[in-house]
Amino acid sequence: MLLQQIILIAHVLIAAGIVGLILMQQGKGADMGAAFGSGASGTVFGSRGSGNFLTRTTAILATLFFISSLTLFVLATQTKAPESLVDQIEQKTEQTIEKKADVPAANGEVPIADDSTDATNTDKKQPSKTAPAQSDIPVSE
Repeated sequence: MLLQQIILIAHVLIAAGIVGLILMQQGKGADMGAAFGSGASGTVFGSRGSGNFLTRTTAILATLFFISSLTLFVLATQTKAPESLVDQIEQKTEQTIEKKADVPAANGEVPIADDSTDATNTDKKQPSKTAPAQSDIPVSE
């Protein structure tokens, strides 16, 4: 976990460095003035300008960015993800159904145990079978 946080911080810093280097680079049209003699030969990066240095540094940072992206991906897939919300809802629904199966029906009907329905075979939807309440059974005397 600590390694993942360190790589993530480095990843963000590398991304900021790439953005900064790209913004410092000149466009293609800026070299036109240097071709006609108006370029300064006493610049910080020499008479060639900053093109080679900035381009090379940007390429190195881009490579490091891709490596850190892949490393973060691998670390994220290796750690166990927390249980998803959908799985939690399904689990609570199953628990609620089990609790309701234990409670007798409110209308006085008594549920009859049915061996033909299996908990693993839920794609067959059959109406629940209930026995009539005792008060509904005709008594022959």
